[in-house]
Amino acid sequence: MNAYLTLGMAGLFLALVLAALATLWFRRRGDQRSRSLHQLLELADRLEADLKTCRAGLQQAHAVMSLNPDLPAASEQEARHAIEAGLRSLLQQRIWIRDEAPRASQQQLNRAVSTMTETRGRLAPLLKALEQAQHALDDAMREHIIQRGPEA
Repeated sequence: MNAYLTLGMAGLFLALVLAALATLWFRRRGDQRSRSLHQLLELADRLEADLKTCRAGLQQAHAVMSLNPDLPAASEQEARHAIEAGLRSLLQQRIWIRDEAPRASQQQLNRAVSTMTETRGRLAPLLKALEQAQHALDDAMREHIIQRGPEA
């Protein structure tokens, strides 16, 4: 009888350990999904801010360049279309996050995070170049104003 009691206690202990491990596994999986969803939403917000910063910078640059009739302005429309296409694409991604992400596999969530991270990575050098061009344009306009003098 003592052997049966020992065997029963060992079985109960094993069942409790397995239940604890399963609980930890499910909790960890849920935490990972939560982190992925949070990261995805955070990246979407940052990408939107990047695109809006780019749009504002381009608008400002084109406004300054429009003061000088010698500078071409044909690329303004192309740049505006590219930014708007990026914002529409981001809207589609947000709709996917809202509608599909709660049921998406962890692999799909990871892929979405990776894609958005890569997009921001490709946009970063363009934002930096735009900022540098804006500074150069501001400097050129200041120099132009100084050369023309206060009477202009």
